[in-house]
Amino acid sequence: MEHKKTFYSIEKETKHGTVIVEGPVSPEDLATYTFHEGLVAFRLPKQQHEAIIGIAKLEEGRIIIMRNKDIIVGYVTYLYPDPQERWAEDPIPNMIELGAIEVIKEYRGTGAGKALLEVSFMGDEMEDYLVMTTEYYWHWDLKGTGLNVWDYRKMMERMMSTQGFEYYATDDPEITSHPANCLMARVGKRVEQDTLERFDKLRFASRFMY
Repeated sequence: MEHKKTFYSIEKETKHGTVIVEGPVSPEDLATYTFHEGLVAFRLPKQQHEAIIGIAKLEEGRIIIMRNKDIIVGYVTYLYPDPQERWAEDPIPNMIELGAIEVIKEYRGTGAGKALLEVSFMGDEMEDYLVMTTEYYWHWDLKGTGLNVWDYRKMMERMMSTQGFEYYATDDPEITSHPANCLMARVGKRVEQDTLERFDKLRFASRFMY
């Protein structure tokens, strides 16, 4: 399928001044920005900066960022599921994964995550996609927020629901390994039944093994 990428940009006022939320951002533009040293949830900042540039180069890859002038203070990634995970066992052309969403500590509680998601789904082309995401409690900043796993999960669900993400059951071992983990997905308005049926088979892969 053709992966159309329509660029959008909004300004947002925060207690730390005006920030720009925009994307999908090109790899060339991403390379000109500084990656904030507080973005450490998944890799060291330099490595994660390189990783999002790499994702932006992918045909399906989409990177939405929040920046204060030329410093990236938050981002969200979209790409095909990791080949090592069950979600890639059936390569559904119009199913992409929200792989990571991260905002530096200073901007949490300012609506930064909601703004990143809002810009993510401004493009009409997103109605052609089933966007799924896996939420694992070990990626959550429980210490930094002071929340327990259940309150953090409720916070994530509230944020994701603002753009139409819903909870989906699954027998995936990584998700079922802890009751706070969950699978969520947003089904675009033009997603056809075949995509949903293939997604269902991936959600309950064990059921179809015998």
